Parts: sequence; C-alpha cells; structure tokens
Amino acid sequence: MTSSALDHAGMRPSPAANWLRAVAARRAPVIVVTAGLIVLWYLAALLMNAPLVRDAFEREETKYTVTDLVVGSLNAERPLVAAPHQVLREFADLVFDYPPDSPRSLVYHGAVTLSATGLGFALGAAFGILLAVLIVHVRTLEKSLLPWIICSQMVPILAVAPIVIVVLGALGLRGLLPKSIISAYLCFFPVAISMVKGLTSPEPLQRDLMRTWSATPAQVFWKLRCPASVPFLFAGLKVAVTISLIGAIVGELPTGAQAGIGARLLAGTYYGQTLQIWAALLMAALLAASLVGLIGLAERLILRQMGARP
Repeated sequence: MTSSALDHAGMRPSPAANWLRAVAARRAPVIVVTAGLIVLWYLAALLMNAPLVRDAFEREETKYTVTDLVVGSLNAERPLVAAPHQVLREFADLVFDYPPDSPRSLVYHGAVTLSATGLGFALGAAFGILLAVLIVHVRTLEKSLLPWIICSQMVPILAVAPIVIVVLGALGLRGLLPKSIISAYLCFFPVAISMVKGLTSPEPLQRDLMRTWSATPAQVFWKLRCPASVPFLFAGLKVAVTISLIGAIVGELPTGAQAGIGARLLAGTYYGQTLQIWAALLMAALLAASLVGLIGLAERLILRQMGARP
C-alpha cells in the first residue's frame, strides 16, 4: 500500500511510532549483540555451575531432574559464574537495601572510588596536556621525553601500585592521594598522546597562513592549534577516565582498604562471595559508562559552542 493510500485509510504511522522505529533501527546492532552476550552468559553459568549442583544432589542422595539441575545451576548460592539475574538482584540489594552512607552499601563504596578517580583524572589530564604542549613546542622534548612516556606504560600497574603506596605511606601520605596518583599515572598517557596528535593536526598550509598574517606563537596556539586539538583531546579523555577508574580500584587493592570498589572485590574474594564480586564489577561498569557519558556530553556542548554541527 502506498503512502497516499495509507493517508486515505487513516493508517499512517504516528510521529511517536516513527521515532520509536528510528531509535530501534539505530540501536538494533547494540540490542542484538547485548542479547547474544546475555545468552552466552547464561550458558556459561549453566555449564560452570552444573557440576557443583549435581555433586550437591548426589551427596544428599536426592533425586533430581534436568529441570532441577538447570534451576539449581542458575540460582546457586555461591556460583562459579553468577547468572545475570543473580547479579542484578545482588546489585539491587546492595544499592537500595542500605543507606547510602552505610559501609555495606555499594553507593558508599562507589563514592569512595569515584572520589579517587576524579582527583586522579584531573591530575592526569592536566599533566598530560602540559606534557603535550611542551612536546609540541620544544622539539628536543619530542625526541627525549616522548619515548620515556611510552616506556612508562610498559610497567604493569600491579607492580607499580604497591611501590607507590609504600613510598607515599613512608612519607605520611595515606588515604585518597596515593590512589589518585596511581590513577593519574595511568590516565595521563592517552591524554598526552591524543593532545600531541591534536596540536600537530593543523596542516602546514594553515600554519604558513598564520605566519603570513604575522601571528605570534601564542596566537597560533590559541587560534589554530588549540581549536584543532579539541576533538582529539576528548577522544583521549574518554579513554583516560575509564583507565582512571581502573587505577583507583587497583590502588585500593594493596592497601587492604576498608572502603571502595576494590575493597569489595577483596572482601568478596576472601570470603568466597561471588555475587558480591559481580555486583561490585557491575557498579564499576556503570560508573565508567556514566563518566564516559559526561565526557561525551561536555564534548558535544563545547563543539556546539565552537560552531560544529549537531
């Protein structure tokens, strides 16, 4: 039936239906991939937990059916692989069943880790931008400093974190700052590399044109190099903020911290609380997604102010 025939028949889709159809078309790949991952997750939980459940039935000399085995595998109290619905239930219990300031609340532990992440991200991003500006404007630093910046990321953070914690602890620095320094150590690298790429992205013809207009080096930087580097900077910041969160969590592990997502992971490991570990990982994933979303929102607002198309 043609569009005109639909109009005459009164069957033309409403604007809301058109909007839903457009959203579904854009999100279809994400929905399909997510559904596939959930199915694989359930299969993994079933296959990994089934031997434990079967052994438990046999020890108790209890008769069981395939349905009993499947249900028991997907609802085990301490599973090897937690099923998605178990993780969501545990996450909801730890978020909504306790006050936000309770040591048992995931909101409380997430806020502790988020504070170290924010400070570490700010320090790392500022340091990365400063290094990029120096490398671009001082050619000697590009050959002498840039290789060391790259080599600094070859050392595993699990080896660096205890050293940083011990050294700073000997200097009397404990609590938030050591974790933030570890976070900054991880996140400055993508910011520095992306900013170097952005500051050098203007073409030689554009730089020559600025010189013909007798532009000073400061004017070239603020009116040409800096605007050109903004998309590159935000690409680096999106990577850096997630790495910063990882650094904050890793920084909590060697200290035996009592609060933070890293502390929840340690406690879950010590006491065999698999569901607690998965719930903490889900909180970390949600925090990372939220931080990347905030960076993306800031990017859109700034680029719109700079005249970019929406």
